[in-house]
Amino acid sequence: MSSATTDAGTRNEQQAEQALAKQPGRNGHGGSLWGLLAWVVGLLFVSPVLWMVWISFHSEQDASANPPKFTAPLTAVGYRDFFSGGQSPWPSLLNSATASVCSTILVLLLAVPAAYALSIRPVKKWTDVMFFFLSTKMLPAVAGLLPIYLIAKHIGVLDNIWLLVIIYATMNLPIAVWMMRSFLAEVPVAILEAAAIDGARLPTIMTKIIAPVAMPGIAATSLICFIFSWNELLFSKVLTAVVAQTAPVFLTGFITSQGLFLAKVCAAATIISLPVLVAGFAAQDKLVQGLSLGAVK
Repeated sequence: MSSATTDAGTRNEQQAEQALAKQPGRNGHGGSLWGLLAWVVGLLFVSPVLWMVWISFHSEQDASANPPKFTAPLTAVGYRDFFSGGQSPWPSLLNSATASVCSTILVLLLAVPAAYALSIRPVKKWTDVMFFFLSTKMLPAVAGLLPIYLIAKHIGVLDNIWLLVIIYATMNLPIAVWMMRSFLAEVPVAILEAAAIDGARLPTIMTKIIAPVAMPGIAATSLICFIFSWNELLFSKVLTAVVAQTAPVFLTGFITSQGLFLAKVCAAATIISLPVLVAGFAAQDKLVQGLSLGAVK
């Protein structure tokens, strides 16, 4: 009886392995095709960035040639003009870093407690609260530009970097709350109950238990908020002038109605994109973990 049971179990395992082998992508050819397709799609997405970097190492005449001159000599004159032009880029880069980092920290300080109240200790009608956060993103940014400009002019905070910090925080807060809620919903409630029984208060639970467990989600949310803040142009273009000018606004200054500027713009865009690329590369493992957290139960 035992031998028959063992044989039946062996046959079931073999059938299961055969069924898995027949699934798409399980055999060698299917896996190779999917891998090749992934590389092709990845190259398509990154090709504009690579083209921008390639053009940045050409002279203005070669960069504007049509068709492109692939054998044209390389030069770093665009980067030299970016750093040694009439206006230094460092104040604009510092303003972008200040606005992005400070607004991201402010968003996390507000989004994590809000997500805690909407997931682990849900408030009444929390779905209505989530919809309210989402509804704030339905208004086009340009529709709120004029009221914000008039208010900022009335209270005298135009061309102020802290105005951008507040605006960026309000723009990213709904997205951060939605993301953090899905991340905190995966935190085991049993751990929080055990900590509460041991006498841990809410600040201790938030900093010692929830934060380490949800760190991949916090890292992913921070990176996305940082990227959105760093790349924002509309509000910084209208609400700043010289003192609080950000890097994207500084970049638009290279576009003129006369002369060639393509190589210089590509060089400036490459330099301005480096902080985001470095931050994304440094936090890529946390970003992947955070974005996939909660996708599979």
